[in-house]
Amino acid sequence: MSWQGFVEGLRSFVVWVMDVSSVPILVYFVLINSSLLLIIGLAYLEFRDQERRRATALPWHGAGLAPGVSLLVPAYNEEAGIVTAVKSFLTLRYPRHEVVVIDDGSTDATFARLQEAFDLVRVPRELPREVPVRAKVLGVFVPRDGRANLVVVRKENSGKTEALNVGINAANEPLVAMLDGDSILEPDGLLHVTRPFADDPTRMVATGGAIRPVNGSRVVSGRIVRVEMPQTWIPRIQLVEYLRAFLLGRTGWSRLGGLILISGAFGLFRRDVVVEVGGLEPGTIGEDFELVMRIHKRLRDEGRDYRVEFVPEPVSWTEVPVTAKVLRNQRRRWHRGLWEVLWAYRSMLFRPRYGRIGWLALPYYWLFELMAPLLELFGILIVPLALLLGVVNVPFAILFLLLAYGYAVLVTLAAMVVDEWAFHKHDRWRAIGQTIVASVLENVGYRQATVWWRLEGWWSSLRGRKHVWGVMTRTGFDEDPA
Repeated sequence: MSWQGFVEGLRSFVVWVMDVSSVPILVYFVLINSSLLLIIGLAYLEFRDQERRRATALPWHGAGLAPGVSLLVPAYNEEAGIVTAVKSFLTLRYPRHEVVVIDDGSTDATFARLQEAFDLVRVPRELPREVPVRAKVLGVFVPRDGRANLVVVRKENSGKTEALNVGINAANEPLVAMLDGDSILEPDGLLHVTRPFADDPTRMVATGGAIRPVNGSRVVSGRIVRVEMPQTWIPRIQLVEYLRAFLLGRTGWSRLGGLILISGAFGLFRRDVVVEVGGLEPGTIGEDFELVMRIHKRLRDEGRDYRVEFVPEPVSWTEVPVTAKVLRNQRRRWHRGLWEVLWAYRSMLFRPRYGRIGWLALPYYWLFELMAPLLELFGILIVPLALLLGVVNVPFAILFLLLAYGYAVLVTLAAMVVDEWAFHKHDRWRAIGQTIVASVLENVGYRQATVWWRLEGWWSSLRGRKHVWGVMTRTGFDEDPA
């Protein structure tokens, strides 16, 4: 076949593909962006209702109603920010809580920093094995003076899931909060996120809090004293993503009664329920997602009445990647975890027993979370190829750009408006302007890169390749010397 014949055949194939796929692709992007807009609208209604309830609510935690909480902080090579994070956790305004740090065989100075800051000494404590753990526990340490309610457990390196399981075994309180070692929790965070347990102690089994990037903000003694925008555009764009997906998205799903994902960076669970389902699944990439799905499945299989809720007011501030290399590792891991958990619980799809989880939440995640990068990559490839071959359907190309990217920018701006109305985190017009610019830049290069990275994670799982956790380089919190 001559080159010209090959080009003509390719041109005919591209024309056929565009004729067949143009309408379904456009409909897909209308649906995905419209569903996001609907979820944001539901989040607005939830914020409004919560504001009304707060205005008439009476103080509750001083009446002995606050359940005890064990804060579980897995740490692997977190020397840059671990002391600041632990200080912030210890000084939370809450009647009864302990901090359990699990040093997962760190090879840096994570433990040395903790030992120096809190004068740790080893104690002869044998941890229970209510949740099975394979890795060896090397020692349990507490402050010498006993005044700080802190426990540090050193163990052999075996991954975050096993570190959290060790923390569950070490926990003494009825609720366990899973936090990242590079995060800072707002002073009243536990008061907010535990309130649903006090309001409905028999049914509430898990709550999640909001996650926001800490990069660029001013921190003093483990406290956010001024919220600032990150200094570079990669974390600024992630701020927009976290706002749309982690805050407003999960608030909307919570209002629908279909919350199936609580971030491992800030989730609160009833300890007895976590022990009952066997703790976190070792070796799982999306351990937070998998745990929530297992709780849903177990309790619905048993016909138990329960609740899982998202509480948007408490904020856990976490350090997000500042380089494309680290961000790539994160997004590959996230999408691989999404695929593996969805596949593991595929039997819950469209089953009446699982209610809104099986009929609404899981189909949405399959169609609009898992499949989104595959469909978007198709559009990214076919439109430029049609342009190159001179067979582009101009109305389709314009509609594709408007619905895939223009509509997405509109959705993000709507999320920003709702967030600013509800929380007023930024008090400078410059920060708001940078957020608007970030919502546009997200769709120029950044989004296309994350599409490819997410597909890489999916493909590596399909090929059965062993997952290797990338290194998350920490710069530490921006401590103000004053």
